[in-house]
Amino acid sequence: MINEQIRDKEVRLIGEDGEQLGIMSAKEAYKLAQDAELDLVKIAPTAKPPVCKIIDYGKYRYELARKEKEARKKQKVIEVKEVRLSPNIDTNDLNTKTGAARKFLEKGDKVKVTLRFRGREMAHMSKSKYILDDFAESLKDIATIDKPSKVEGRSMVMFLTAKK
Repeated sequence: MINEQIRDKEVRLIGEDGEQLGIMSAKEAYKLAQDAELDLVKIAPTAKPPVCKIIDYGKYRYELARKEKEARKKQKVIEVKEVRLSPNIDTNDLNTKTGAARKFLEKGDKVKVTLRFRGREMAHMSKSKYILDDFAESLKDIATIDKPSKVEGRSMVMFLTAKK
């Protein structure tokens, strides 16, 4: 809330330099802000009495937006990349998929390894678990198993994350 929107009887006022000006009525505080050609902004509405500060509101909003942008810039978004395998995959194909997963992990992404079953392959799901185990074993130098393999519908899924 700013300027005339502040309807409290009395407020604790902080000056533009950060000094305490004490408790006064909202009208007096607004008048002081007008004299300084600045805005009266309610900073802590839940305090007793509410805390208001005399500042340039446009500049204040700009600073907040800038700080928020800086915080977003420092965030690292972790993506989940997927590698799909089939139960009858050959060793060279498995090595290619392992290489792709290694690249994803080195970039800092999580890897979802999906072993997909079709048709009659569904009857031999338990025999194909070793494929996911071998995949994880080949990446154990740079990856840890985040979520172990489990069956979800027609596929078996495992999540890998890069070691720290």
